[in-house]
Amino acid sequence: MNSPSAPVVARAPGRVNLIGEHTDYNGGLCLPFAIGLATIAAVRPRGDDQLRVTSREAVPGDPHWQEYVVGVLAELRRIGWEVPGLDIDLVSTLPLGGGLASSAALECAVATAIAGLLGVPLDGAGRRLLAEACRRAETEHVGAPTGGMDQLAAMLGSDGHALLIDFADPDSPVTAPVSFPVAEDGLVLLVTDTRVRHVLADGDGGYAQRRREYARGHPRRRRHVVTENARVRDAVDAIGARAWARLGALMTASHASLRDDYEVSVPQLDQVVDTGLEAGALGARMTGGGFGGCALTLVAADRAGVVREAVDAAYAERGWAPPRHHLVEPGPGAEVLRGIG
Repeated sequence: MNSPSAPVVARAPGRVNLIGEHTDYNGGLCLPFAIGLATIAAVRPRGDDQLRVTSREAVPGDPHWQEYVVGVLAELRRIGWEVPGLDIDLVSTLPLGGGLASSAALECAVATAIAGLLGVPLDGAGRRLLAEACRRAETEHVGAPTGGMDQLAAMLGSDGHALLIDFADPDSPVTAPVSFPVAEDGLVLLVTDTRVRHVLADGDGGYAQRRREYARGHPRRRRHVVTENARVRDAVDAIGARAWARLGALMTASHASLRDDYEVSVPQLDQVVDTGLEAGALGARMTGGGFGGCALTLVAADRAGVVREAVDAAYAERGWAPPRHHLVEPGPGAEVLRGIG
């Protein structure tokens, strides 16, 4: 092991899901990408077997956020890693509980830092191993019934690429990078944080309820998943052809399905989508688990400011707290920023 005189520092990104929502845990397709907003973990070994965690806004909008860290350590030990007692310091630029996978970023930042501490290489197989350990930390230890998309996006993301994930075999999802050159064609992706928060680990909440409804054969829930999988395939083709208007239309259709068939939207998300389209966006949709969180808008770079102002005005007119906006682009997955010499 490295010298304990200085911490290992690692970064793991949040993610935006371009299209393919509530499909990962239903054996379907999704198309996320890693973003610049991220969580950073500084990990230092202790001389005992205790765990001390401090955080500056790195928690995933959950009052039991420490369980995410404890779960990661437990899963790494379960696969045979000799994880010592640790001091872990966390900081994040992600909106917490905002639908950009702040919990997965937390888990993957901690796991990546521990890999750096123990000298475990982050090759392709190693990244997939960590993604699965982090998924298990969230599902088995925290109780959030997520499907694994977020952790794979955080670990396998790459500059300029989205990540196509096929969960037909949930134990061994198939992934493929998809070049996503929107910036080259003068377009941007605008994330709008509605400021409406959700907690996916709530076992009695809407997210878990939707999973149960799909498993029981609820017709509208099933219809959403079938049509959403088709939209993901069409979106990959549209991106390959740089048919951005077609991609935008698919995003908007995805939101309508999530709103009407899967019923996971809220008025603030609908308002961002409707206002963005009225202001000239090519397409818009909620992104993430829903019941709050963020919306994603595909818009020409020279119209992004117009969309932001229109959304802000619509919020003000309704007396809602002002939203927050972020321009995002596909970026790299988790990485060790600083090791110990």
